[in-house]
Amino acid sequence: MTENQVKGRIASLSRQTRETFVQVELNLDGTGEYQIQTGIGFLDHMLAQLAFHGLFDLRIRAEGDYEVDYHHTVEDCGLLLGEAFDRALGERKGLVRMAVQYAPMDDSLARVVVDLSGRPYSVIKARWEASEVGRIPVSLWEHFLESFALRSRSNLHVKVFYGRDGHHQVEAVFKALARSLCEASRLEPRRLNEVPSTKGALNV
Repeated sequence: MTENQVKGRIASLSRQTRETFVQVELNLDGTGEYQIQTGIGFLDHMLAQLAFHGLFDLRIRAEGDYEVDYHHTVEDCGLLLGEAFDRALGERKGLVRMAVQYAPMDDSLARVVVDLSGRPYSVIKARWEASEVGRIPVSLWEHFLESFALRSRSNLHVKVFYGRDGHHQVEAVFKALARSLCEASRLEPRRLNEVPSTKGALNV
């Protein structure tokens, strides 16, 4: 079902089900280059924000059962992208590990706090000003974030403080997510050979 190839801080994965086919290539130490083709315009737009503002090189190609709805494709992109981060992080030695970033988008403001702890957990608090954005129900964006946190084995806390435009609210979240992941996944030169935990291990 999944083919994986990992080298350094680069991961290449694919996922095939009866509902979707997704391929992800991720380089944590990139320059923000991206090629995104999911068949869902607004999802492409948000994943491009993640790559560009996170300075990750990211390629994603997806095909899904769009005749049903966008749910399976959005969910599986979140799952496989999260798994790619998990694989690319490797043993997680030397990571900064935790980060918090705010991002404004015109009328909207979002905060994302991330801990690449190896323990999957997500808390998402938002009062969305639209029932759907880009023909995607806003509840599905929350599901994407939860799926990403689960498979990336990260602690993810998202807060949308306010906003009048649903598009702006979602985009602020993805920009804040990008910047927090960029910071948390950086290597700390003073701790390159150490796991960033007083336990000496993550996910324990």
